[in-house]
Amino acid sequence: MSITFLGWPLGSTGPFPLYSFHVPAGFPSPAADHMEGHISLDELFDIRAPHVYLVRVEGDSMQGAGIYSGDIVIVDRGREPEHGDIVIAALNSEPVCKRLHRRDGVIMLKSENSNYPPRHVGEGDDMVVWGVVRYSVRDHAQ
Repeated sequence: MSITFLGWPLGSTGPFPLYSFHVPAGFPSPAADHMEGHISLDELFDIRAPHVYLVRVEGDSMQGAGIYSGDIVIVDRGREPEHGDIVIAALNSEPVCKRLHRRDGVIMLKSENSNYPPRHVGEGDDMVVWGVVRYSVRDHAQ
């Protein structure tokens, strides 16, 4: 798995209409009567905050967490990483996207794909957590 730093988001997504009904995956229903207001993706994902950045993930090691190759993840570098969080980290200078396991002095970075074993972080390893993954975005037109 590799990651590509995309940088900090610029500009505003602007407000989008927010509808108060659930969208079925079958026959569409008229929606104009159900408009509840507007929502800003900037506010929803907090993407204009200076501590938030975007990363494109490549590879299949996080599929079990719903993060697929080509997805963009929204990363919060101001959030303290906790056991069970998905993080962007540098392990011995190699950037990775993994689930953080931290219990009883044992630190591991775990994949969400059984084809990839967990990586134990030992005393000789250098690991820096660059942020906690908060959201992922997928292009369904691929």
